[in-house]
Amino acid sequence: MKTEHLYAIALQNCHQLGNLNYRKLVEEFGSAEQVWNLPKSTLKQIFGIGNKRTEEIGNQKHLDFATKELEFCEQNNITALTIQDADYPFLLKECPDAPSILFVKGQLPQAKYISIVGTRNMTSYGKQFINDFLTELPSSQMATVSGLAYGVDAHVHEKSLALNIPTLAVLAHGLHMIYPSKHQVLANRIIENGGAIISEYTSKSKPDRENFLQRNRIIAGFSQQTIIVESAFGGGSMNTANFANDYNRDVYALSGKLNDKYSQGCNLLISQNKAQIIHSVADLVQNCSPNQSNTTNLFTQIIPMNINNPIHQNIYNFIHDKMSISFDDLLSETQKNPQELLSILLEMELLGYIKSHSGKNYTSIT
Repeated sequence: MKTEHLYAIALQNCHQLGNLNYRKLVEEFGSAEQVWNLPKSTLKQIFGIGNKRTEEIGNQKHLDFATKELEFCEQNNITALTIQDADYPFLLKECPDAPSILFVKGQLPQAKYISIVGTRNMTSYGKQFINDFLTELPSSQMATVSGLAYGVDAHVHEKSLALNIPTLAVLAHGLHMIYPSKHQVLANRIIENGGAIISEYTSKSKPDRENFLQRNRIIAGFSQQTIIVESAFGGGSMNTANFANDYNRDVYALSGKLNDKYSQGCNLLISQNKAQIIHSVADLVQNCSPNQSNTTNLFTQIIPMNINNPIHQNIYNFIHDKMSISFDDLLSETQKNPQELLSILLEMELLGYIKSHSGKNYTSIT
């Protein structure tokens, strides 16, 4: 049991500490253990920590939780990686809101990663594209990343396995379970064939809706290229594309007919210059090949449009003006009840207006 991992999990279990604060503290004081043992007087003087977080850090209950979590990892062949570890995925580490700790069951292949996501309601059009694209990839040098959901995600994993391409499944819950449960066999095959299932969540975390949105940033952060195969306007893949653009990564979208529901999201990304259109499988394979140097992201930041929904606009303005704002501060500003506000924020994130971060902090997307 690594001491640093113990304190890293304990810190992450502290209420509303979040990845951004964790990273700031560890970079400032050298290690999670050093942060854990800081005097309360020192913590209170650090901007952004506050009294609540100060009281949480150093609380024995979090250290007890971390001890049990590491015991669970050892019993289930799960590796814990902190953001300071050399084996932590290097492209993900570049992201400002990267998970402070990852739990990995299986292996992280030494390969170039390609993230591929899309709708749970995959059509034959999307399926054929995935088959054609993965068949043309140099399998010995590549690995795919997706989310183990129904539809596009599952087919990406299945086709990768059929072609001996290692594949990673990023989950929105702890590794004590597989969701959906019907994909348990698929998850086992991923591990057995040189890939891994990955999560930032501990074994006490359930597949809550907001976790799926946060999971998408990991899928986007793992790779230089993210491919959106099919998506409706409000699909989770749109959220993944927004994260990838924020990280200055390359986004590609499979265009479709204007009246096809599950092409509307892809068409919108292309029209807003948030994704490059896929002209051909051959061109896409060339752009994603390991020998292709990373190109500068061609997408320009769009000036935010006025939002038609006045409630969304009002909340957007609060977040935009503050640069970053906590859920508690938004509650105070909007005078709404917690459940109503949470529902509105989730809807706004799916629509691409805002982005949530760990610790229930929010930033606007411009």
